[in-house]
Amino acid sequence: MKKHYSVIIVGGGQSGLSLGYCLKNKGVDHIILEKNYVGYSWQEQRWDTFCLVTPNWQCTLPGYHYQGDDPEGFMEKEAIVQYIRDYAKSFDPPIKEGVEVFSVTKNLSQGLYELNTSIGNYTANQVVIATGSYHQSKVPRMAEKFAEDILQLHSSEYKNPESLPAGEVLVVGSGQSGCQIAEDLHLAGKKVHLCVGGAPRSPRRYRGKDVVDWLDRLGYYDLSINEHSDPESVRKKTNHYLTGRDGGHEIDLRQFAQEGMQLYGSLKNIQGDNLEFKPNLKQNLDRADEVAESIKRTIDEYIAKKDLAAPIEAPYHPVWQPATEVAELNYQQANITSVIWCIGYQTDFSWVRVPVFDGLGYPSHDRGVTSVSGLYFLGLPWLYTWGSGRFSGIARDAEYLSDYIANKMKYAYPGTLLAVNEAAIGS
Repeated sequence: MKKHYSVIIVGGGQSGLSLGYCLKNKGVDHIILEKNYVGYSWQEQRWDTFCLVTPNWQCTLPGYHYQGDDPEGFMEKEAIVQYIRDYAKSFDPPIKEGVEVFSVTKNLSQGLYELNTSIGNYTANQVVIATGSYHQSKVPRMAEKFAEDILQLHSSEYKNPESLPAGEVLVVGSGQSGCQIAEDLHLAGKKVHLCVGGAPRSPRRYRGKDVVDWLDRLGYYDLSINEHSDPESVRKKTNHYLTGRDGGHEIDLRQFAQEGMQLYGSLKNIQGDNLEFKPNLKQNLDRADEVAESIKRTIDEYIAKKDLAAPIEAPYHPVWQPATEVAELNYQQANITSVIWCIGYQTDFSWVRVPVFDGLGYPSHDRGVTSVSGLYFLGLPWLYTWGSGRFSGIARDAEYLSDYIANKMKYAYPGTLLAVNEAAIGS
């Protein structure tokens, strides 16, 4: 490896690979540094029955759209890993796996970025941080109050019901991971205790189509962050829960409760052997239902406006209501032997030592372009649209950034651009 590149991309997931594809097509000198290996997070940080919650037809990485025989289906874990690896093989990107980047700084006197890595120091004219935003597993300090013999896992560490000890399981958090893991355990016959948070839920199918199909027709996936009604908080909101498992279906926690799953409000504290819950179970279930119903109303309005023929569906009626709000549970008496924390991740860009972050350590940017010349971010939630961190929308962001980077190289760094396709960058 040489020691200087025009562009260094940090992160070899779908975002870094997508940008690499675009830059390679433009003849831009670059390298991708990947801490682990291509497909690592999908392979190592997902449970065995994990699958996409969006249909396969939304897998539209640049130059590599889904070509399988089940566009309406939902790829399972191993197929997702293979999709990513096959994508990399399809254009042979300049990627170095097993390289950790310890720091990124900018040498103001030279105008170059300096990267300290596990294989030495490198410099670049421009740097793209494509590591996503799921960096550190969230586990609260109250977890330390559980007895030492209780197995505790973060959702990224859970694999399957068989890997857990005998006994009942406490799942904390009801976002996509929490609900899907709770279902995985429930279907395997495990007794599940689920702490329900404020995550919204989504219908799976409505009036003859998958909801993703309806939202695509509505133009939701083309809505930019600047057009969103709540741009300040949408990047931090929890994803709606539903699943692509077994062909895709809604997740109705009330139905699980009817089948024997124990539901509680949010976990408040642990005192001795007692779990303390907030009295917000009914409130959280009702709010989740209201979000699902609001999505249906939006679809109804679209169908009416376009005068479309679509089957009518009966209104949703809750199949279960909590008789009382359980305030406490003795987890030892309940024979809870495992706890799975499904409360998400937090970002950690502390190693990017360039002044582009807000008071919470989140990068300030416009479509991934920061205020410091030559530093960019890619793959963040709502970087530009809903699909920015997903297979469905990363192409738009990668193409935009590759155009921006190539243009900058042409005018700010003359002589560093190798065989750029002039037409492709709008010259």
